[in-house]
Amino acid sequence: MHDTLMHPPAPRPPRARPARFPATSVPRSFARATIFCLALAALAAPTSATEPGRGGTLVVAGGAGLRHLNPAVQSGAHTGLGVQLFAGLVRVDDGFRPRPYLAERWEISGDGLSYAFHLVPDARFHDGTPITAEDVAFSLAVVKEHHPFGIAMFDAVERVDTPDPHTAVIRLSRPHPALMQSLVPLLMPVIPKHVFGDGRDPKTHPMNAAPVGSGPFRFKEWARGRHVILERNEDFFIEGRPFLDRIVVKFFNLPSVRMLALEKGEVDYYPFAGVRFRDVASIADNPDLRVSTGGYEALGPVNYVEFNLRKPPFDDLRVRRAVAYAIDQDFLVNTLHGGLPRPGYGPLHHSSPFHADGLNRYAVDLERAATLLDEAGYEPDADGVRLRVVLDYPPFHADSLGTGANYIKSQLKKVGVAVRLRAPADLPSWAQRIGSWDYQFTMNSHWTYPDPVIGVHRIYLCGNIRKTIWSNTQGYCNERVDALLGEAGSTLDVARRKALYGEFQRIVSEELPLYFINEEPYVTVSHRTVMDPPETVWGAMQPLDRLWLDR
Repeated sequence: MHDTLMHPPAPRPPRARPARFPATSVPRSFARATIFCLALAALAAPTSATEPGRGGTLVVAGGAGLRHLNPAVQSGAHTGLGVQLFAGLVRVDDGFRPRPYLAERWEISGDGLSYAFHLVPDARFHDGTPITAEDVAFSLAVVKEHHPFGIAMFDAVERVDTPDPHTAVIRLSRPHPALMQSLVPLLMPVIPKHVFGDGRDPKTHPMNAAPVGSGPFRFKEWARGRHVILERNEDFFIEGRPFLDRIVVKFFNLPSVRMLALEKGEVDYYPFAGVRFRDVASIADNPDLRVSTGGYEALGPVNYVEFNLRKPPFDDLRVRRAVAYAIDQDFLVNTLHGGLPRPGYGPLHHSSPFHADGLNRYAVDLERAATLLDEAGYEPDADGVRLRVVLDYPPFHADSLGTGANYIKSQLKKVGVAVRLRAPADLPSWAQRIGSWDYQFTMNSHWTYPDPVIGVHRIYLCGNIRKTIWSNTQGYCNERVDALLGEAGSTLDVARRKALYGEFQRIVSEELPLYFINEEPYVTVSHRTVMDPPETVWGAMQPLDRLWLDR
């Protein structure tokens, strides 16, 4: 098998884990965190002198809030479970380079407008039906229409030709620098047309709860709120894989309960571990556990305050800027979070080659915040209160977003803004509220993904203002930003893209549809018996066909 690439496969350079936490020109607490994270990376490559063994059950710790199992129509951490059930055309290695998966090889035309994928000839869905190019064309159409950022990923796709059952040719209206990165199973799973093409809405299709896929594991059982069971796909198109007999994902409402289950040996693997920043060091001291910060490079998570721009008070830029000037980001990151997260000042993760320096960082200035509120017409009443607002925050990233929400409440009180915090019953409740635009401002987070076309455009494009979480829920629309993103997403010239994204970042840092706080440092905790866990750029959001248990 081989692949032919006519342009660089990814905008980011090959991975170097220490680059996530550079220790230059940062506070001492952050430098200490850097050294610790490098130590974790050194501990995070479990190996064994024996060959991978078949069999066994991997028990994974999961959080509450799983909506369904079809990543073609939803995004988020829970969606990662779907990549075990559905295969994609390609997978990527630790340098962001596309590698064969359902497509055993491909060719790209010289003008970059035609990608011909040749499918593995004997690949079948879990019900025994052969996978064909028609399934690829159908899947891309579903993702483009129904995924929260499908338009951003596939707007350049004019059509998918199917000259024979094993060849799918993607035709583009313009060059698409992020196309190959968009074809991994997490973002463009190949779903069966004969199952999901029956005319029912793909987003509410009943088979989303019991999918027929073609990945390394088959769906077995979903006991809502308790567990999901997946079993080995004996007819997987990669011979000898997967090694595991089954995967059981157990759901726990609280991160502390998940960690306790791991320490007691009831759970083997805990990706996206909801570990309090101050507890990471003590967990790393446990000889039965391994702690890693590697394997999340393709995600690029950023945390922020999101404003609903449709209604007062946050339709007024002066109020949004007042919030930004009230927040002491250095105190939030270095004191409350112990220096472990990296500060975040803009819409692109620092590891992106398109990340711009020199953005407006809104150094804390309470006097300036109060003046802006005066200018916006919010003068203090007899009790010193200028306005009352509700700040929603989600159940994930408890330190960054939960602690952050409480800190923002205390800071805004100093400038006369009374904040009522509203915690959701669960993730779906929060997602439904934000996705339906029924909020004033919220703590939020999204992944920037390997290329801005995939993970960033969706948050800012006028055409992606949807009632769908992790789209442009804030209602931001700027024609100049649309033009910048449109051009950056349709040229293969890296220098030109860098200039375009630089201007984009300067505009949104001034207009503040979002105010960025920090980059989220994800952690994976696993039992020492877990061998070859996925630590390439997608981490646990990629197939676990190579993982095995040394027991």
